[in-house]
Amino acid sequence: MLSQKIEKILQEVQKPGRYVGGELNSVIKDKNKVDVRYAFCFPDTYEIGMSHLGMKILYSVVNRLDYAWCERVFAPDVDMEEKMRENGIKLWALESGDSLDEFDMLGFTLQYELSYSNILNMLDLAGIPLYSKDRTELAPLVVAGGPCACNGEPIADFIDIFMLGDGEETTVQLVDLIRKHKKLGSPKIELLREVAQLKGFYVPSFYDIEYNADGTIKSVTNKETAPEKAVKAVVEDMDKVYYPESFVVPSIEVVHDRVTAEIFRGCIRGCRFCQAGFLYRPIREKSPEVVEEQCRTLCESTGYDEISLCSLSTSDYTGLQPLLTSMLKWTTEENINVALPSLRVDNFSDELMEKLTEVRRSSLTFAPEAGTQRLRDAINKNVTYADVMKTVNMAFSGGWTAVKLYFMIGLPTETLDDVAGIAQLGQQVVDEFYRNPDRPKGKGVQVSISASSFVPKPFTPFQWEPQDTMEQLEEKQKHLYASVTTKKIRISTHLTPTSFLEGVFARGDRRLSKVLELAWKKGCKFDSWDDHFDFEKWMEAFDEAGLDPSFYANRRRDFDEILPWDHLDYGISKKFLMNENKKAHESVTTPHCRIKCAGCGANRLNGGKCDARSEA
Repeated sequence: MLSQKIEKILQEVQKPGRYVGGELNSVIKDKNKVDVRYAFCFPDTYEIGMSHLGMKILYSVVNRLDYAWCERVFAPDVDMEEKMRENGIKLWALESGDSLDEFDMLGFTLQYELSYSNILNMLDLAGIPLYSKDRTELAPLVVAGGPCACNGEPIADFIDIFMLGDGEETTVQLVDLIRKHKKLGSPKIELLREVAQLKGFYVPSFYDIEYNADGTIKSVTNKETAPEKAVKAVVEDMDKVYYPESFVVPSIEVVHDRVTAEIFRGCIRGCRFCQAGFLYRPIREKSPEVVEEQCRTLCESTGYDEISLCSLSTSDYTGLQPLLTSMLKWTTEENINVALPSLRVDNFSDELMEKLTEVRRSSLTFAPEAGTQRLRDAINKNVTYADVMKTVNMAFSGGWTAVKLYFMIGLPTETLDDVAGIAQLGQQVVDEFYRNPDRPKGKGVQVSISASSFVPKPFTPFQWEPQDTMEQLEEKQKHLYASVTTKKIRISTHLTPTSFLEGVFARGDRRLSKVLELAWKKGCKFDSWDDHFDFEKWMEAFDEAGLDPSFYANRRRDFDEILPWDHLDYGISKKFLMNENKKAHESVTTPHCRIKCAGCGANRLNGGKCDARSEA
C-alpha cells in the first residue's frame, strides 16, 4: 500500500507507473506471516530492470517459499528522487510500499559497472549506511550478485555478501540462514561466518588486502572462517532447476516486454573477449521438451505474444531444430512470434532459415566482432569471410533486407587496417545483396554496424591486456566513419569516456570504493545514461582520492601479478587463460568445445560434467 505522501508526488513526476506496483502476477503477502523479507534491488530504472531475466527467476524462487517474501525495487529517476528528498520519503518496495530499512535483505544485481553509483544512491535514499562496517545489526543485510560480482572489489566496502555464480539455489540457502539467525537472535558476524564457508558466497570483510609501493596487490589474506578462495555456485541440471511459471507483467512499456526462455547456460565458443562465455561455464542445456513447456506456461500466464529463446549463442543449442519444429505448430496458430537472438554466422543453416521464415520478420543480427580474418582469429571468433557471405546470402534469399552486424573497436593487436576492415565487410554485405538473384525485388538493403569499444574483463584471456586510451579509441572511430562509402551502411559507436570508466571498474580494486563515494557525493548517478554521465566529476573524484584511473584501465598486467579477483574461483584455470592470451598474440585459434575440449577447467565445479563434451 502506497502512502498518501507517495501518492501525492506521483502526480508530479514522469511515468508514475514505474513506482506504483500492482501489476499482473506481482506477489502480495502478509508481512506478519513471513519470516524473511527480501528486497530485490535493480540499480537502474523500472524499464531496464523489468526486462531482466535474473530478477524474474529469483523473484519467483523466493516467493514460492511460504516463509519469505521478495519484493522489487528500482532506482527512481532524477525527478522522482528530487520529490522524495523534498518530502522526506524513503525508497520503498513496489509490492508493500514499505521502505527498504524494514527488510531483512537487500539484493543488488550487478549487471554493469556503471550502475555502481546508483547502488550508493539507493542505500542513501533508504536511510541505510553505505559502508558494511557501519551496519552492525543483522538486518538489513546488503547482498550483491550477477556477472560483475566476479570482481566486486570496487564496491566491496559497501557489500556484506557477494553471491558468486548461479543464484537459484544459493538464494534459498541464504534466505534460510537469515531465517535461522533471526530466530536465534544472532549478531551479524555469526551469520557472515556461516555464509563464508558455503560454496557460492564471498564475504569481502573476511579478506585483507595489502598493496605494493607501485599500487599492485602484494597479498590477499583470508581470516575468520573464510576459505583461501571463494568458489562460484553451479546449477547442475537445467531441466530440474526452478523456472517461473509466471512473470510480473509491467504496467508501462519496458525494453524487453516478452516471454524469455533460457535454453542453455554457458557457451562452447571461447571467444577471448567475452566474459559471459567464461563466467557461465560449464555448458548446461535444457531439453527441448522442458523449454517448450515453460514457453507455453508463460504465454498462458502473461498473455505475451512474443517468445525470446535466450542464450549466449542460440544457434549452438543442440535441440534447436526439434524445439522450433514443435513450437511453431502452436505459436504460428496463436500468432506468437519466436525471436532468436545471438545467432552465429558459421552455423546458420538452411533448416534454421526455413523455420525463421515461418515467423514474423525483423532484422537479423550477427556478430563478426572484427573486420579482418587475422583479428577474428586473434579473438578466437572462428568466423570466416565465407561464413558471413553465405549467411547473409541465405538471409537475403529468405526475404530479409536488413542486417545488423556487431563489432568491437580497440581489441588487442588491432590496427587501423582492421578498423577499416569493418567498413569493408559492411560494403561486401551490401554488394552481396545486389548480386543475389533471389533477393526481395524492388527493395533496398540496410546494413547497420554497431561498433562498441572493447573493455578487458576479469576471467577472460584478455584480463591482462591494456585497454585502448580514449584518444586511441576516438581515432579509430573517426577512421571507421571515414572508411564508409555508402548510405546503405549506418554506423553507431559508443562514447569513449563511459568505456574508459567501465574499464577502470571492471578490473579495479578496493581503493575504488573511496572514488565511488566521492563521485556519488558530487552527484554522479545513472552513469550508463549519456544525458546523466559527468566525466569531469569522476575525474575530480579520482584526483581527490589520489588514484590514477589509467592505472586500472590502460596498463598491461604481468602474468605473475596478483589480480584483484584472484581469490575468487569461477572454475576457469589461470593457466588456460594465459595460454589463450599467448595464442591471441599469434592469431592462433582454439577449436570450440564440441570439436575438442580445451581443458578450461570449469567442469570441475560441476562434478566433471559439461554438456559440450556429450558428443565426444
